[in-house]
Amino acid sequence: MRTLILSSLLVLGTPAAVSAAEAGGKVDLLTPNGGLMFWTLLIFIVLLIVLSRYAFKPLIAAVEAREASLEAAITQAQQDRDAAAKLMAEQQQQLEAARAEAQRFIAEGRATAEKLKASMLEETRAQQQELLERAKRDLEGEKVRAIADLRREAVDLALAGAGKLIARNLDDAANRKLVEDFLATVPAAGKR
Repeated sequence: MRTLILSSLLVLGTPAAVSAAEAGGKVDLLTPNGGLMFWTLLIFIVLLIVLSRYAFKPLIAAVEAREASLEAAITQAQQDRDAAAKLMAEQQQQLEAARAEAQRFIAEGRATAEKLKASMLEETRAQQQELLERAKRDLEGEKVRAIADLRREAVDLALAGAGKLIARNLDDAANRKLVEDFLATVPAAGKR
């Protein structure tokens, strides 16, 4: 322990403390020593000048530069946030416009589909009516032909029956003319 105290006193450089430590006496480290105070104060002032010239200015400049860059970053972030908000508002407006346009297209499509449906129904009704009229005409024509065929068959049957009764006293063409004249005077069954 003694060697530790001696080495620390040597470092401090006080001759009185070193001599007191060698003599084996009690060393008081709290007593002021003028020489030690002078050299401590001188080293402190030199160190302060050196640091102020070579260390403090660059440190202060670095801190100020860092502060300026942080302020610029904050300003840029604020501008970016404002621009993002503006872009978001524009996107929202465009989205609303697109929705409105889509709704308009849907409404137009529905209206067009309804018109097309109505026109197709009308066209189908017209075709159905035309088919009914054509079927009625065809039926009427078939009816007239069937009646004419029936008359011809009736004439043929009547001639065949009359031919057996009369036994060939008249020729076929004359008999046919006679029966057709008679049937022409008889009213048709559909006209009654």
